[in-house]
Amino acid sequence: MPHDTSRLIAEHIEALYGRPRAELEAHADSTSHPNMLSALLSAHAAVEFAERDLDFQLQRLRQLTHPERETSRFTAGHIHDCARRIGEAVAVRDTQARHVTAVLQSLHRTPAPETTPAAPATPPVPAAIPASRAR
Repeated sequence: MPHDTSRLIAEHIEALYGRPRAELEAHADSTSHPNMLSALLSAHAAVEFAERDLDFQLQRLRQLTHPERETSRFTAGHIHDCARRIGEAVAVRDTQARHVTAVLQSLHRTPAPETTPAAPATPPVPAAIPASRAR
């Protein structure tokens, strides 16, 4: 289930770079040095992971608290663990989203430089040869 947070971040990154995310990820993977694009995609991946973890833990919590299921001491420990993990996933998602959003808001897309036709190379003008002195 796509979440608004990661979807909005992905859209902002795509708009900033003017390319689809798959292309941006391929480009980031092909470079050997860290750059802003790699950092933004990494932060976005952390938000997506937190959202997937949140979905998983919520689903697990619903299973554990299903009305037809008997709650034992063993189950209570799992319910507590799921609730803790949900809190952690929300904290990670919100923190990562806040930071990557702040960075994205500070960046702006610059217009592509206008390509001017290259001026034809003119051969250098030969320097004037000094006149020989009369002997």
